[in-house]
Amino acid sequence: MTQLLLLPGDGIGPEIVEATHQVLKAVAELHDLELTYRWGSIGFESLAEYGTTITGETIEAARKADGIVLGPVSHNEYPSINEGGLNPSAVLRKSLDLYANVRPAVNLTGITGPTGKPMDLVIFRENTEGFYADRNMHSGPAEHLVTEDVSIALRRVTRQASMRIAQAAFKQAEQRRSRVTAVHKANVLRTTCGLFLECCREVASQYPGVVYEEQLVDSMAALLVRQPEVYDVIVTTNMFGDILSDLASELAGSLGIAPSLNSSETHAMAQAQHGSAPDLAGMNQANPISLISSTGMLLAWLTVRSGNMKFLAAANSIDRAISKTLARPEDRTADLGGAASTSRFTQLLISNLE
Repeated sequence: MTQLLLLPGDGIGPEIVEATHQVLKAVAELHDLELTYRWGSIGFESLAEYGTTITGETIEAARKADGIVLGPVSHNEYPSINEGGLNPSAVLRKSLDLYANVRPAVNLTGITGPTGKPMDLVIFRENTEGFYADRNMHSGPAEHLVTEDVSIALRRVTRQASMRIAQAAFKQAEQRRSRVTAVHKANVLRTTCGLFLECCREVASQYPGVVYEEQLVDSMAALLVRQPEVYDVIVTTNMFGDILSDLASELAGSLGIAPSLNSSETHAMAQAQHGSAPDLAGMNQANPISLISSTGMLLAWLTVRSGNMKFLAAANSIDRAISKTLARPEDRTADLGGAASTSRFTQLLISNLE
């Protein structure tokens, strides 16, 4: 029996998590998977009931679950940390050591980006340190207000974190087109990016069959627009990966269809790349593809962890059903130029499961 923890979150979160739940139930029945579901509370709902946007009980439930489906959160609107306004996503990434944020950027059926160029790449973003002040210190944030006119942010890059994200990227490249691009800014961040590149080069030496190259982050942004078809696996630090993955996803078609998996060897969390879109909350108009596709990645991860190939079959069924559903423009949600509601698109997708 495999237990998934479902965390609806804020804004459109409850709608797209429920859509994902419906797809999971259908694909589990189709492929004879024994899935159970536990629901938890995060975000504003948790803040109102417990005084914090994520409780210790929820973190423990996530630790015990076989996988997590995390809905979007409106953390920019939360009160201060002292008032319970924690970012649930960051808390779970740090608490469960979800060091790899894997974000594919791939053209889907009938969906083209603004340049019209083909996209099929995946970004491996280090997820636990870098410039992200809410997760790179053992205690407290890594931003400091020295005086009312001076603020300082600290960047942490470690050998351990850099080595393991590089290992994950090269391992994936072996299953794809055998090319890894390490993205950095070592011309100005010589120490931190220098250490990151040192680790990438060491790992590259262990994979002689994989072509390895390095690219400055600003150049990489331009090259993704100019020649995205060249790139296969991109590995980089936290902030650079966050920015480049949003760019790549939009170039591939839309953030609304972009999947994302946060993972380690022992835990994994599906999470849409996009935000909570509070202006669409409760309107049955949100595009659920990003979270559904992310949950497909979670099922594929469970294949590796459990050795049960039924999980991979289910993940592939979800991918095929998304493509088949998108094939008819009128069946897409409004953000993709169609007329389908969230619930209508979800039911169409379920009907296309094989």
